[in-house]
Amino acid sequence: MGLTDIQHSIAAAEEKWDCTGRTQLIAVSKVQPDDRVAAVLDQGHRCFGENKVQEAAGKWPAFRDKYGAIDLHLIGPLQTNKARQAFELFDVIHTLDRPKLANTFARLADEMGKCPDLTVQVNTGREPQKAGVLPEELDDFIKQCQSLDLPVKGLMCIPPIDEEASLHFALLNKMAEHHGLEWRSMGMSADFEVAISLGATHVRVGSAIFGDRVPA
Repeated sequence: MGLTDIQHSIAAAEEKWDCTGRTQLIAVSKVQPDDRVAAVLDQGHRCFGENKVQEAAGKWPAFRDKYGAIDLHLIGPLQTNKARQAFELFDVIHTLDRPKLANTFARLADEMGKCPDLTVQVNTGREPQKAGVLPEELDDFIKQCQSLDLPVKGLMCIPPIDEEASLHFALLNKMAEHHGLEWRSMGMSADFEVAISLGATHVRVGSAIFGDRVPA
């Protein structure tokens, strides 16, 4: 597949579920060689996702110099000591997942006079090895973020690989609706069409666009 195929698949899913224009495609460029990323940029795509701040810092300033404005999303876990650099690099951070990070974001927002748009990562599968707020703790966490005036736009999840993804997408959609949040960041290369059918506003597609990731 490739970028055009994915764009066509998204458009077809949106038409089927009567939500044309709702879905933003995040091309996940983590651990991809620069030539592959440049090829997608040359096709006109301008929304990308990275997992690590350090990798993004070594890649995107030069691409922005060459290609202009690029909408850059952090979709991997974030250490608090990388938060300042993340604020400087990213337009959206999808992985707000704990009170300490929320407090750090609020302090940086006050200090820097800006804050990326945010989604709260929810651990819908309650997996101990995975980051994210547990569903039963989400209400209190959202209230904390609101009290800090953080620009939380929606929720994000990564379903367990051995469970039906649609159940987790439906749960995330219901929680976002409950909190009056517009964004649902869910769905990847194997299941983005299912995610669109269940309310996704942002889908994160990597290998289907770029090919298999190159090991670091």
